[in-house]
Amino acid sequence: MQDLAQNLLQSEPSYYEGKALAPGQFLLNMGPQHPSTHGVLRLEVLTEGEVVVDVVPHIGYLHRCFSRHAEHLPFNQIIPFVDRLDYLAAMNSEHVYAMAVERMLGLEGKLDPRTEYIRVLVCELNRLASHFLALGTYGLDIGAFTPFLWLMRDREHIQRMLEWVCGARMLYNYIWIGGLFYDLPQGFERVCADFIRYLPPRLDEARKVLVENKIFISRTAGVGVLAPDRALVWAASGPMLRGSGFAIDSRRTQGYSVYPELEFDVPVGQGQQGVQGDCWDRAWVRMMECYESVRIVRQCLDKLTGAHARTPAYDPQAMVPKKIRPEAQQAYFSAETPRGDLGFFIATDGRSDVPLRCHARSGCFVNLAILPELCRGHLLADVVAVIGSIDIVMGEVDR
Repeated sequence: MQDLAQNLLQSEPSYYEGKALAPGQFLLNMGPQHPSTHGVLRLEVLTEGEVVVDVVPHIGYLHRCFSRHAEHLPFNQIIPFVDRLDYLAAMNSEHVYAMAVERMLGLEGKLDPRTEYIRVLVCELNRLASHFLALGTYGLDIGAFTPFLWLMRDREHIQRMLEWVCGARMLYNYIWIGGLFYDLPQGFERVCADFIRYLPPRLDEARKVLVENKIFISRTAGVGVLAPDRALVWAASGPMLRGSGFAIDSRRTQGYSVYPELEFDVPVGQGQQGVQGDCWDRAWVRMMECYESVRIVRQCLDKLTGAHARTPAYDPQAMVPKKIRPEAQQAYFSAETPRGDLGFFIATDGRSDVPLRCHARSGCFVNLAILPELCRGHLLADVVAVIGSIDIVMGEVDR
């Protein structure tokens, strides 16, 4: 039994194996089952007393084999595997992948406007649900229990609406290449409008009790500072980048789908409670993005009940190709998801409906790489605050 236990211990990789530690230093394993790592993430934390000297992330416990699966499946059958990357924002991931293939097929900008507005509507609802979970569990990590329950209550409304749309609560397979699985169900616009009227006061409540809470501020302000120049060096994206003061949002800078026709702001961190680019700034950016998503959903509903209301002639699958076989090419397309830029590199030979190469560039993976720099010099308890501020999903990290 001792030999078995020793073999199991040796099977876990260790960056510091065989390296002599300085007097007073201690090597601590955090995860891969620790609740605050938000998934099967293992951290080797080198400490000196309570101060963190270094952090080494170990990933691979949730490897999805995405690229390998994608290179053996037709383009349309890859969508369910895309769902399982960032399983908390599957609509957003589907949207990015569908737009990537549509660009290769020459369908970009040719879809029915109603299809485009429905895509943006469900993606922004999913963004709200994702941010609710990110903020709620972040509060839970550092001791705030009630806001978690409030945000999960409101997230449940969104989950039920998305289930009404496509029959699934998390893994949707709703946005298809060239269109949608189905039109919105009858009465959805009215129910969604009621929810959007209900939500802003609840967001105000969560903001005051969580993000503007004195204890929350003391745990996050000035902690895990990502300076603007370092954010660019590390190629951070999403709320990580905007928390450091850059108003860079692919929905605005790339102007894909119908986002150029919609009015919304890009919140950025300003160091209001501590230092620009700290954990509090990143949480504040996510909170403000919830308000902007509400604005976008409201505008989409106006379009879907006005200029692009449902008609008997509307067919959400009118542009869906029977056979998806792009010309021989290599293409890369990226767009904004709740956790940063998600990109797909796809290579085809022009003869097959199966891609030669399909690689996903994960914003989560890149943002997680910054973790050691953000943690050094802080207390051990601050590691939890830094991880929560990055908002990782291991399915997308390990893809």
